[in-house]
Amino acid sequence: MRVDRAAALAGGLAVLCVTAVVLAAGDVHGVLGDRDPGRVAGWLLGVVRLVADGAGSVTAGALAFAAFVAPGRRDGKLTADAYAALRLAALASPVWLVAALAAVPLAAGDASGQPQSVVWANLAGLVDATDEPKAWLVTAVVVAVVVWGTRVTLTWPTTVTWLALSVLALLPPVVMGHVSGGAWHDVATNAVLWHVPAAAVWVGSLVALRSFLWRGGPDRERVLGRCRRVTAVCLVVVALSGSVAGLALATPSGLLSGFGALLGLKLLVCALVLGSRGRVAGTRWGARWPLAVEVVALGVAMGASAGLAHLVPPRWTSTRPSAQETVLGYELPAGPGFSEIVVGWRFDLVIGLGAVLAALLYLRGVRVLRRRGDAWPAHRVAAWLGGCLVLLLATSSGVGRYAPAMFSAHMVAHMSLNMLAPVLLVLGGPVTLALRALPPGPRAWVVALLHCRWTRIVSHPAFAAVVFVASFYALYFSPLFGEAVGRHWAHVLMNVHFLMTGYVFYWLVIGVDRPPRPLPHLARLGMLFAVMPFHAFFGVILMNGQSVIAEAHYREVALSWLPDLMADQRLGGGIAWATGEIPMLVVVIALMAQWAAADRKEAVRMDRRDDNDEDERLAAYNAMLAELSERR
Repeated sequence: MRVDRAAALAGGLAVLCVTAVVLAAGDVHGVLGDRDPGRVAGWLLGVVRLVADGAGSVTAGALAFAAFVAPGRRDGKLTADAYAALRLAALASPVWLVAALAAVPLAAGDASGQPQSVVWANLAGLVDATDEPKAWLVTAVVVAVVVWGTRVTLTWPTTVTWLALSVLALLPPVVMGHVSGGAWHDVATNAVLWHVPAAAVWVGSLVALRSFLWRGGPDRERVLGRCRRVTAVCLVVVALSGSVAGLALATPSGLLSGFGALLGLKLLVCALVLGSRGRVAGTRWGARWPLAVEVVALGVAMGASAGLAHLVPPRWTSTRPSAQETVLGYELPAGPGFSEIVVGWRFDLVIGLGAVLAALLYLRGVRVLRRRGDAWPAHRVAAWLGGCLVLLLATSSGVGRYAPAMFSAHMVAHMSLNMLAPVLLVLGGPVTLALRALPPGPRAWVVALLHCRWTRIVSHPAFAAVVFVASFYALYFSPLFGEAVGRHWAHVLMNVHFLMTGYVFYWLVIGVDRPPRPLPHLARLGMLFAVMPFHAFFGVILMNGQSVIAEAHYREVALSWLPDLMADQRLGGGIAWATGEIPMLVVVIALMAQWAAADRKEAVRMDRRDDNDEDERLAAYNAMLAELSERR
């Protein structure tokens, strides 16, 4: 079976699956009290969504293949095989762009129950009133940048840049779709944030691999090994995250419905692919027939995914969610007592799981060094593990559970993610550890990312300090926080932003890893003292504020045990003012210790140089005396 026939069969089966779901489901809008735009409109949206998902997966997966699977060069330029995968992404991305633009009016009609003639007459208003059309519009804008970028790229760092943008472009229609509402929507959203990128890299990498094998490129065994490992990880992530998201959207009784049948079909495909890989030993995985079968199976899985997006999740119709479940995804019947904070965990599948994985990977790197006979300071291990623990507690314990509903709890999580965890993480020296523990290929990737243009821009001291400080004022003293706090995906984005801006700032001030632009210790101290007043002033403003920030959101949550929102906000301001001083004190102490250690090293180096100079002068004097003695 040739690759074009396998892809055509996969696409045909996917369209057939969408058609069967639309015809069998009937009116899926009536159960929610909405108007039905018709089965033709539903089928068109399903097919367009399928095309967009397929083209987006090929784009992201081909870029991943070019960056991390195809052989690379030491100078950072793309090899012929990597460039071929990049050209595959350049061919798929325009299809993705057209499909995303076509999905905007179709999604607006589906959300409003209006025919397309009415939609086009009121398109701007309908897009503004509904979330999914805006999501497709955001995707189209980002994909337009990827379309341009894939045509002008010849280097590895820029390929990684377009890969990151393509993964981000896949997410808006998903996080603003079915997973965004109802009970347990926080868990479902977190799960699809793992599910969608893994599925895209899996699909696109296989398509790029088929093209590579068809061309007969060099280093076949190494490419097969890399692609097998990448897609195996993606397969496991897809199966686990898909199960979590599906269970969050479907009640136990809903597993016996059509929604549950499609979910079971996706999981069955993953199980069959995993089982077939286990039976195909060695390099036979790269043979034509097994890969073609896997491509066809993925086509069926993508058709099932598009069908799931058309159906109403059973959880929406089984029980009517409360106001708190609609906004938060769960109930908060009592205030944040000791037991609620310590015992009432709700595990965060993004930052919480990321913290656990980061701790395990760090410990594995330390183990690699020690098995090799190299030492790694224990205080760095303690700092890194402490930072990971802070991330876990701030997002998955009771603090993270109450953060979307209470401004004071949100400020505790914010300060932990922005001020405390980054301080500990940068003292762990993860980049230095990676450069010492990784094999040559991944080590070269780390070096290239560390010295690429984007890293140099982000790590510029002026840029890092301004973003670190301005984020507080731009977020909380504008309508942005009120718009973002009520959406779980935006809440996750805020947490990631807090963590990244804090990490970059403290990396420049006290980081163990060497930044692209190292600063002298006096400049680091000045950089730290320059931002300290702004943080204190921010807390003072909150404590003396006269209007409630994001009042509409907190009124919608309607916590019966929290009647005074202004008092809670002022408590949050006090937390911001008080807790900001403790990490700053830790940073000053660490910076002074590093400065003293650097001075000691410099003194030792100067003494050694002076000793060497003294030895050279003594040798020259003795040589002169010997020469005079010979003359006599």
